[in-house]
Amino acid sequence: MMYQINGEAIGFDILKSLFFEGTEISLSDKTRQQVGDCRAFLEKKLAKDGDSYYGINTGFGSLYNITISETAIESLQENLIQSHACGLGPKVEEELCRLTLLLKIINLSWGHSGVRIDLLDRLVAFYQRRITPVMYTFGSLGASGDLAPLAHMSLPLIGKGEVYYKGEVKAASNVLREENLEPLVLKSKEGLALINGTQFTTALTAWSVLQAEQLWQAANLCCAASLDGFDCSISPFDERIHLIRKQSGQVRAAAGIRRWLAGSEILANLKKHVQDPYAFRCAPQVHGASYQAIAHARQIVETEINSVTDNPLLFPESDAILSGGNFHAQPIALVADYLAIALSELGSISERRIYQLVSGNRDLPDYLVEDAGLHSGFMIAQYTAASIVNRNKILSTPASVDSIISSKGQEDHVSMGANAATKLVEIVRNVWDILSIEWLVAMQALDLRKPLKSSPGISELHHNFRKQVPFLTEDRVLHHDFLTSKVFLQSIDGLQQDAFPVTDLGQ
Repeated sequence: MMYQINGEAIGFDILKSLFFEGTEISLSDKTRQQVGDCRAFLEKKLAKDGDSYYGINTGFGSLYNITISETAIESLQENLIQSHACGLGPKVEEELCRLTLLLKIINLSWGHSGVRIDLLDRLVAFYQRRITPVMYTFGSLGASGDLAPLAHMSLPLIGKGEVYYKGEVKAASNVLREENLEPLVLKSKEGLALINGTQFTTALTAWSVLQAEQLWQAANLCCAASLDGFDCSISPFDERIHLIRKQSGQVRAAAGIRRWLAGSEILANLKKHVQDPYAFRCAPQVHGASYQAIAHARQIVETEINSVTDNPLLFPESDAILSGGNFHAQPIALVADYLAIALSELGSISERRIYQLVSGNRDLPDYLVEDAGLHSGFMIAQYTAASIVNRNKILSTPASVDSIISSKGQEDHVSMGANAATKLVEIVRNVWDILSIEWLVAMQALDLRKPLKSSPGISELHHNFRKQVPFLTEDRVLHHDFLTSKVFLQSIDGLQQDAFPVTDLGQ
């Protein structure tokens, strides 16, 4: 399947197809024309007048006032890429680097960056042939573009750096030879166009949004299973309660949990308790608030994917080259921090349900195991969840409220968006781990409720899960069960459906 980049906005539905389904990409004639026209305009401007244009024939950052001779412009671009490739920390996962590459292609395709079509074709070739530049976690301040990560993304274009290729990390020079590709010689403006932009920050946040949508569905499922495991009442999920609060996310969360519980024998059983703990009773309010945060983040990120965040920007139709600040990642930094908090809360309330289930209440044995004392059951499973929740609380401290002056004061306010995005990715993975523990614990509790059964939907999932993870009768190493539980949750078809219709975005 082929998707043609043609100047139309790319929504999350298309992004899913491109990124997760392996759809190939090509450039439309319209895109090729507008990129070519923009390049021709730049070359005409440089040949016609002696004006200085930032980063095109001047130095960078605080060196903006130094004019570069025409003969040195190509060296300027290569020097820029090499000098800015200062990333440190862990290598960024291949799929996130690949998504960054895709977003850079989209960004340059709008035809305001002044790059040659040859450069864009090479980026497309890298994407199609799965030559994925290696990037590093630290180095971007989220302003002036994601300079260090995008410089590492750009190194392989000139035959330097490393790439992910056929399951290995290899020297880019060797892979170019294997693929019969010559290193590019970057022309005026091209190095700057490559490293200016928010594509690294946006890629990590976009990936997190896509994961968050599935996480939210999984949180509702785990909550529903835990509700029956703890013998809770359905009353707090009555639609009438939520309609009069008018929060769309809350209404959706309650409805989703009700659907999972439809037909439950446990739910229909007479309850001994008038009210349930907040971790169960207030789940629609907490999950619903996270829903709206995810919807808001999706809206902002989708806009950013289709934005031009280079600098300076070229406008051939109005004969202008304008220097501005579209590379500043504040919009993404703020929503990455917001989403981090929202997802941390899904993990936090999940851990509270785990705690309640293993505490020996509601006719359940201590730590959900018979002969507690000889066996510790799920005691330390709750410890692990609590440890991860604490980690998420640390990671939820906003990065975007900080700014450190750089480049001799020229760049005096930065977004720290890349740090917001990298810690968001960690939070996403952590919440999956917490939910995997809740699912495991809830399945144990449901076994202990027999002969009463949960709903047909949950009971079927329970039956299938027990084919992979047996009921805990005596202590065993739970680490492996956690991992199996996570894979099981992530593979449930119903959780991969789109729970975030466009009409709800921003509500």
